[in-house]
Amino acid sequence: MKNFLFYVMTVLIWGSTWIGIKLQLGVVDPMVSVAYRFALAAMILILWCWVRKLPMRFTAREHGFIFCQGLLLFGFNYLFFYIAELYLASGLAAVIFSTILVMNVINGRLFLGAPVNGRVVFGGFLGLIGIILVFKPEISGFSFSDESMKGVILCLLATFLASLGNIISARNQRAGLPIVQTNGYGMAYGAAAMFAAVIIFGKSLSFDFSPVYIGSLLYLALFGSVIAFGCYLTLVGNIGADRAAYATLLFPIVALGISTIWESYQWSVSSITGVSLILAGNFWMLKKTRIPNSENLLKRSVKRMVQHLQRLRLRRV
Repeated sequence: MKNFLFYVMTVLIWGSTWIGIKLQLGVVDPMVSVAYRFALAAMILILWCWVRKLPMRFTAREHGFIFCQGLLLFGFNYLFFYIAELYLASGLAAVIFSTILVMNVINGRLFLGAPVNGRVVFGGFLGLIGIILVFKPEISGFSFSDESMKGVILCLLATFLASLGNIISARNQRAGLPIVQTNGYGMAYGAAAMFAAVIIFGKSLSFDFSPVYIGSLLYLALFGSVIAFGCYLTLVGNIGADRAAYATLLFPIVALGISTIWESYQWSVSSITGVSLILAGNFWMLKKTRIPNSENLLKRSVKRMVQHLQRLRLRRV
């Protein structure tokens, strides 16, 4: 039940963060806003750890893995996605990011030795077809120009880095590293990397003191980063990076639902079919296969033995 709640919260929060991101655009450069977001999120998590007196000391080797998680999951993948969206429509970027399902299955097998689950592969295949149908207009309008290909390559690179971040998080949890503390340090490392990128790219560290910008920044930091990443990475540890990544196919559906109310989004046969396939794939992948436990197997074995003995007695008679 906890995994289900974590799954729902992850989908609902990350499906709605596009509103906060949209409200961030304007005065402050997007790259700078991402740096502010994870810096604030890191401060919230570290303060929470200090208030709860959670252990914050880790070895240099453990910090090395947390550092890698931070750079990959809270830093460079966001950097490449923001740059990519200068050349691609956000809908097409969402389609490319959904390939993290396949990447997590492959990377989980390569780096963690996780088995390839046929149910997950089939459910993911349905979901990928569905997400392509939902964003059919964006895909149809894609052209193989130099700028567009640059955006595609950046999106694929960003998705691959995010997948590696998922795998490192799963590895850290297997090693017994707590999620809250590793996220706190990881987001601090990611924010530091983003501030370094801001300096390298020559961006201005401006700030917008309007209530809209500050409110959206707080929402993205607290809900979109602290809470959502906590839920998602808990799922990565509990149900595997492959199943957890399926949530990425549901984010755009939540966003479209909100857009239907606030921006009068018009649904088409293609988008409805796509959503249906995504939900069907989600149901197929998360449905648990009933495996009889040892007690039931023992009862069945005893019952069969009794039936067999009864048949032997009847034959003798």
